[in-house]
Amino acid sequence: MTLVIKGIIILLFVSIFFALGSALYFLVRGDDSTRIVKALTWRIGLSLFLFILLFVAFSFGWISPHGVGG
Repeated sequence: MTLVIKGIIILLFVSIFFALGSALYFLVRGDDSTRIVKALTWRIGLSLFLFILLFVAFSFGWISPHGVGG
């Protein structure tokens, strides 16, 4: 289960960066602002979903924090 959750988390991170990159592309290209807003809306939605997934996964014990160097 842990590997599946980690895979989903990585996929969400990649999707968030893709949405952010596409918004930057539309901004630099000078495209219609509605496409920029849609891309940023997707980024916010994916970020919220990732936050909720991390909270639920930690609550159920599917993932656990670990100290770095301690």
